[in-house]
Amino acid sequence: MTFEASRAKVGALVAPRNVVIVGASDRPGNWALRAWRNLQRYQFPGKIFLINPKRDEILGAKCYPDFAALPEPPDHILVVTPASAVPDVLEQGAAAGARSATVFSSGFGEAYDEAGAALGVRLREVIARTGLGVSGPNCMGNICKPAGFVTLTEDRPLNMSMGEVALVGQSGGVMIFVNQALEERGMFARYLITSGNEAGLQVADYIAYFATESELKVIIVYVEAVADLERFVEACRLARAAGKSVIAIKLGQSEEGRKAALAHTGSLAGTVAAFDAVAADAGVIRADTLDDAVELAELLAHTGAPTGRRLGAVTLSGAYRGLLLDAAERHGLTFPALAPQTVERLEKVMGVGSLISNPIDGGFSVLSSPQAYKACIEAMQDDPNIDMVLLQEAIPREPGSNRAESYIKLVEDYVAEGGHKPLSFVTLASHGQTNHSRTIRHGAPHVSFLQEANKALRAIAVAARRGEAEALASGHDEARAPTPTLVEELRAQAAHLLAPMALDEARSKTLLAAYGVPLPREGLAQNVEEAVSLAARIGYPVVLKAVCSTLTHKSDVGAVQLNLRDEPSLRAAWARIEANLAAHGFEDSLEGMLVAQMVTGGLELVMGVHRDPEMGPVVMGGAGGVLLELVRDVAFAAPPMNLAKARDLIARTKASQLMKGYRGSGALDAEAYAQALVALGRMAEDLGDVLESVDVNPFLLLDKGGVALDALVVLRPPRK
Repeated sequence: MTFEASRAKVGALVAPRNVVIVGASDRPGNWALRAWRNLQRYQFPGKIFLINPKRDEILGAKCYPDFAALPEPPDHILVVTPASAVPDVLEQGAAAGARSATVFSSGFGEAYDEAGAALGVRLREVIARTGLGVSGPNCMGNICKPAGFVTLTEDRPLNMSMGEVALVGQSGGVMIFVNQALEERGMFARYLITSGNEAGLQVADYIAYFATESELKVIIVYVEAVADLERFVEACRLARAAGKSVIAIKLGQSEEGRKAALAHTGSLAGTVAAFDAVAADAGVIRADTLDDAVELAELLAHTGAPTGRRLGAVTLSGAYRGLLLDAAERHGLTFPALAPQTVERLEKVMGVGSLISNPIDGGFSVLSSPQAYKACIEAMQDDPNIDMVLLQEAIPREPGSNRAESYIKLVEDYVAEGGHKPLSFVTLASHGQTNHSRTIRHGAPHVSFLQEANKALRAIAVAARRGEAEALASGHDEARAPTPTLVEELRAQAAHLLAPMALDEARSKTLLAAYGVPLPREGLAQNVEEAVSLAARIGYPVVLKAVCSTLTHKSDVGAVQLNLRDEPSLRAAWARIEANLAAHGFEDSLEGMLVAQMVTGGLELVMGVHRDPEMGPVVMGGAGGVLLELVRDVAFAAPPMNLAKARDLIARTKASQLMKGYRGSGALDAEAYAQALVALGRMAEDLGDVLESVDVNPFLLLDKGGVALDALVVLRPPRK
């Protein structure tokens, strides 16, 4: 997959030679007027032309009737016209020589109306045919500081300092608020792109372009819906390969949030759990809130992510030490015991016999001299048990805190030498900044200033998780491959579907077995005599289950009979199931009955493949049986799966504790469960877009091995 063409389009968009405003107006509050004023206020170096066939001039500037009347060919078009006129404006502008455009207009289906959706289709066709690099429609303009190009419709003054962050998102309002929060902390966005409905350029295209910008370290994206998953993932991987951090703010963490995304962009937002599973493989860090995004940007732009979860800290307050310990446990971080050589070094600084633990409650001993302070930091940095060092300190908001300022400079000079583990200052609580504190912050670019212990450690934890996820995604294990014929048959069957179709339990289990998922001893009987013969070979007790492609919840209609210990009970159970099916109108759809070994004990788990409407298939595992919907103790991972990724998925569930043996119970064969999850990942890869879902509930995990007791595979028509 190449981004050469889209990078050229983004390049034209962010650094145009001239700007043509179509729909120019002097009406107060009009977005065309706001954009025009900002182009002048921030000294865009190119020429600015106005097009309005009904006016000769606006606020003293000449108006032109059309593109042909311009004194030079257009390069960038700002479109502020009714939606119905936009496609023609773009077509005419491209014919006159334009390379890019920003479309402020809305009415292209974001309100989910049929007329707007049809107009959106036409707009996309025009953009594709002309090759224009287009941001929008339904956007608020952009800030491109290297070119002095500001079209954002923001009346409040903008800081044009160029930092190490790029912002791009489908919501202009969210991007403006994130930008303001960054500036409050003394960080500045080099680019701010509002991508709108993304009829042309998508978030992925901007990420791929920013990956080539050497000055950038962090790319923050706001995503309501991912239009092209493959391009998004590939762009994020390009950014990671170039050393950039991608932070995503993703709508869709709740059902109501997904509905809001549908109303806002006309797209179906996927679940955030599926986004996390897929995006994590590409090195994307998701932020739960805008505050978290800012905290992560502070950490990653100035310090970088730690290589592990083991922290060391030097605190000036015993209470603050407790806050750090609480936050670490909450977010899966640790403050390990210091190595003996570290304790020995610290005793020379703080006195032999001092109670030295991690975090260090330094107090007066640490602050007795700059030399003692630096010695403590160096000792923590050299400790082999520590991945990152935290220091308690807030940036002074006004002159007078000479000790704090001198110690911040000491740490900055130390870290700037290079070769050190990540080091951050962390405050007791969140606080605002002043020009004085931002000046101090600007003078210490090699350390991060995180705010409030819980928020700070949450950012550190998710940053550390990125490295773990990337390492897991790089592994590879061969899963059993079924015969090509089986895959071809299922694909051929799916090709004729008009809607998703469930396979019956027998066929579902045949498919699972082909991929190596273990099953109990079982067989399909067409009549009671065959059932009796099968039971004799399997061995009593057995389970009897109706096989019916139109019946997905057999237990609800009494189509499952358990613990049948002899032939008479088996015959009676067959009759009961037939009667129950007849009572519920399923007698004509019975395809036989499954006779299966009765397996008891163990732990009921769930595993499956869920097709997210936005992020595609993800593998799921966790607590199953009746607990599935009650406690929702499940985790997700994106295929392809490997054993390391499967083990990590298991470890992220509470059920993993039960597998290890809980309160006197014996340990279970978690490796067998991991292998079954890898098999499901292989199935998701092979069947790709024709696999709607796989549901194995329960998968009974035993002390040796495990078995899929029930299974349902749903095929879907292939994506057109």
